Amino acid sequence: MRRAALLAGIFAVVFALFTAVVAGGALRVFDRQVAVGFAAVYDPSLLTPFRALALLGGLELTTLLALGLFAYLWRQGYRMGAWAAAALVVSTLVELADKQFVDQPSPSANMAHPDGPSITDLLGHQLGSGWSFPSGHVTRAVVVYGLLAFVVGRLSTRPWARRLAPVVAAVLLVAIAFDRLYLAVHWESDVIGGLLLGGTFLAAAISWLEWSAARSR
Repeated sequence: MRRAALLAGIFAVVFALFTAVVAGGALRVFDRQVAVGFAAVYDPSLLTPFRALALLGGLELTTLLALGLFAYLWRQGYRMGAWAAAALVVSTLVELADKQFVDQPSPSANMAHPDGPSITDLLGHQLGSGWSFPSGHVTRAVVVYGLLAFVVGRLSTRPWARRLAPVVAAVLLVAIAFDRLYLAVHWESDVIGGLLLGGTFLAAAISWLEWSAARSR
């Protein structure tokens, strides 16, 4: 529990420092170099599968998974621990707040490719934000798939599932991060920011789960 709480604090500090660097524009040259590299390997025939891959980090699916996790933990008797799923809500609110204040314009329309359909597109228009830091898809993916992997690793009665869960979560995170850059809907720094922000709330959620489990003994 203490280790997870400490890790959450470290992630939060690193995220804050990284946010300041991004807001200062120090990584814009690096971001464009990465974007040029991805543009060089872009294949239009792969647009549909990559748009489908984007759905894995979309607000719709991650919300359903978080609700399912909440319901599962609640029914298993972890009434307090179930609220760890609320990390998705809080991390999304922080992500949207950052997009209002961090001066990080999204990749231009002539550079980006069509993204997977999501209600977050409507939210972005309603909030009037053209900023892209941090990546919401990556943030949500870290929180939800990381939390699912942790719960499976702790509660599953099948050894193969406990071993496989973190591997599957890691593969999904890498795929979603790559997807954001391949579709050119985010900069590299947006992806890194999403990993740090998601890691902050994932570690905090794990700390909450461990604390609530220890209290119920």
